[in-house]
Amino acid sequence: MHITVQNLIDIQKKINTCLENIKTNKLPKIIAVSKTFSIDKINPLIEYGHLDFGENKVQEAIDKWSNVKLKNKNINLHLIGSLQTNKVKFAVKLFDYIHSVDSEKLAKKIFDEQEKQSKKVKIFIQVNIGDEVQKSGVDKSSLPILYSYCKKLNLDVIGLMCIPPQDKLAEFYFKELNNLNKDLGLNELSIGMSADFLDAVKNSATYLRLGSNIFGKRS
Repeated sequence: MHITVQNLIDIQKKINTCLENIKTNKLPKIIAVSKTFSIDKINPLIEYGHLDFGENKVQEAIDKWSNVKLKNKNINLHLIGSLQTNKVKFAVKLFDYIHSVDSEKLAKKIFDEQEKQSKKVKIFIQVNIGDEVQKSGVDKSSLPILYSYCKKLNLDVIGLMCIPPQDKLAEFYFKELNNLNKDLGLNELSIGMSADFLDAVKNSATYLRLGSNIFGKRS
């Protein structure tokens, strides 16, 4: 068995144990974050039947996934990095999910491209949960306005996403985002990365974005 597949199975076991401890069976989907890794490193997971993969950069994803997705219609590709408006047409064409919508300008551009391409993408609104100046994401106070705007455009907003501050307790921020998600009546929650995914599971994560603990350290 390939090491990436074994790593995925080990993670799934940890998640199942965590779910048993908190007495829920709400199993989150694992997005295997394959940024910087070549397709030959990803292929064992595809052959194993894993369906959800994440990329940070549109151009890298185009180069890597365009042919693969033609052959594997069931694969879901998630854009988890920041999206520049000049890359939206390429993102809408290739990706099934965009986790990083954080402005009305970006939302409108996605809407326009979806109309042109007759394709609908599932959307997460990224929230700057720790109010960090260096991070993307809409301010918590502006979230209801952006959400209303997205709904007015009939975008398929399914949930919220955040990246918590590195030097603080992730669980505190996951809890806060989960509450914001519930306030908006949304069902999906994109939280949790390699270092904090079990905290995310405890706070109703439905999508986990896991890279290094599946693929190993990036060079």
